[in-house]
Amino acid sequence: MLSIASLILAACAAPPSLVQTELFIAGQGGYHTYRIPSIITTLRGTLLSFCEGRKNSRSDSGDIDLLLRRSYDGGQTWGEVQVVADHGEDTIGNPTPVIDRDTGTIWLLLTKNPGYATGEQLMSGYEAGTRTVWVTHSNDDGETWAETEEITDTTKKTDWTWYATGPGVGIQLQSGRLVIPCDHRKQGSQRSYSHVIYSDDHGATWQIGGETSLKNNECQVIERRDGSLLLNMRSNHGRNRRSIATSNDGGLTWSNISFDEALIEPRCQASLLRYTSVTQSGASLVLFSNPASSERERMTVRLSRDDGATWAHSRILHAGPAAYSCLTVLSDGSIACLYERGDADRYEKITFARFSLDWLTGES
Repeated sequence: MLSIASLILAACAAPPSLVQTELFIAGQGGYHTYRIPSIITTLRGTLLSFCEGRKNSRSDSGDIDLLLRRSYDGGQTWGEVQVVADHGEDTIGNPTPVIDRDTGTIWLLLTKNPGYATGEQLMSGYEAGTRTVWVTHSNDDGETWAETEEITDTTKKTDWTWYATGPGVGIQLQSGRLVIPCDHRKQGSQRSYSHVIYSDDHGATWQIGGETSLKNNECQVIERRDGSLLLNMRSNHGRNRRSIATSNDGGLTWSNISFDEALIEPRCQASLLRYTSVTQSGASLVLFSNPASSERERMTVRLSRDDGATWAHSRILHAGPAAYSCLTVLSDGSIACLYERGDADRYEKITFARFSLDWLTGES
């Protein structure tokens, strides 16, 4: 989120048009496929681009590592790939970072499961293993990371089977609370639910927050100017529209869901992010990205001027096959979207797209 001073500088500093760079390409670097992008801008302005490196196939299970590339110049150049977490032949992924503005610590929430377990087994309650919740952190802008630590006991109920953090990013509320959007399934049911976990002690401990009604899945969250939270969810209701819920108690409980009729989706992850700070006067700008179609294609970025109630502007980043995405705001006011795309297939590469607010609104 940007301060007023940053926004004033942004008009001159931000790039006038769309620039796209391939960061991870399938089949290169020792991995069959790269998936599940996540990007965040640190307090020092460093860009951290995370993804899963899937060793042997594009499957959601198997030997999957958590990878990172960093940029110190707004995405013009990138460092080599770092392995943040490698749990042998098991799956470690679903990256969801959040930055504590009070301490500067970058927390990274992850999920893990046995690499030999299929998604169907994990969702039904697999005797030999389940999805577990993990966390790591960095205090040096992502250069090094602590050993991953399991936090399943306080963040997952005993009758939950499948579990996913994010994917995308978490947020810090004005109160200081760290909030991570998640989803889960329950034992004996194939129905999915969205929920959040949170920390009120700067990441030292994590707790389960509220969950939504059924048929909601991967989600992202923002804090609105009135202090309420808006949860935007992948929907399994068969309407090809995003599900929406709100919270007035920091994510401990959630309202009944509604549907944002403007946000068409193909049942896919999406990104939701504030552009302006909740404490800033004037327009309350919110960004959203997803494949705006009934198929996984047409990666589109939208802008809301009223806290996500309506969507005033949209631009297409890639008209062809596309899937998961994650947005961030750079320190100069420009916007970046890290997303999956390809020419013949949506998982050919993960692309970093950078553009200005003027480009998004059609004013450049």
